Amino acid sequence: MSDFLSSLPRLRCYPDYRDGPKIIPGRAERDWMDATSVRFAYRCTPLTIANATGWEIILPTSFSATWNGDALFSDVTIRPSNNDPRTARTVSSVFGHGVLTFHPGYLFRTSPGWALSVRGPPNSIKDGIVALEGLVETDWLPFSFTMNWRFTRPTTVHFQAGEAFCFITPVPHGLMDEIEPEICDLAKEPELKAAFDDWRRRRSDFNARLAEKRPRSRQAGMAEELSARRRPLGLRRAGFSPRQATNEAPK
Repeated sequence: MSDFLSSLPRLRCYPDYRDGPKIIPGRAERDWMDATSVRFAYRCTPLTIANATGWEIILPTSFSATWNGDALFSDVTIRPSNNDPRTARTVSSVFGHGVLTFHPGYLFRTSPGWALSVRGPPNSIKDGIVALEGLVETDWLPFSFTMNWRFTRPTTVHFQAGEAFCFITPVPHGLMDEIEPEICDLAKEPELKAAFDDWRRRRSDFNARLAEKRPRSRQAGMAEELSARRRPLGLRRAGFSPRQATNEAPK
């Protein structure tokens, strides 16, 4: 077994230039989640945890970008909202084929066996363009990387100052070769099976009440399922209470 987990992993960030994009902790809020009925989307604990598990690299300036549908670098046009020189350092068209390229502005180094998952902000939606994803071996690479988004059709998109264009999460990629998925018999794990059967029964009951449009069914949502269990398997071990996980949506 690898020994890279024997000490706390490090994430070192070396700025490429002054006054570049800032790195902030991942924010749990999403506009589309705010817009759901009674902020129902925040009842899904895995969504909210994923949103905040990592760090955002945010834009220092606002701009718009247009792709005309062709393959040349020049077929993507970038228009800054002001004359801030940081726009040209942060975003460009270098690959063609409708790819918009962001430059995080850092050289990242991680502990041995750890890489960076590099993607767009989780569970975020931007019409007309999608973030690509990569795994960067920052435990040895002596150079930086780019964060790329690809247009889904010829259109114009807008990015605002303070918006996340890149989301980074350290992952123990050095361990992946040592993990083998196992297909197991749930019947041989009676405690886990009992918890699963209980969840399945509650889930079926919840779906039935939701279909009948009973009062509070939609509001309760995932919170009702998680809070009903006295010892949710993952949350308790992490010191996470069901009420904190499900009922304390951002204000």
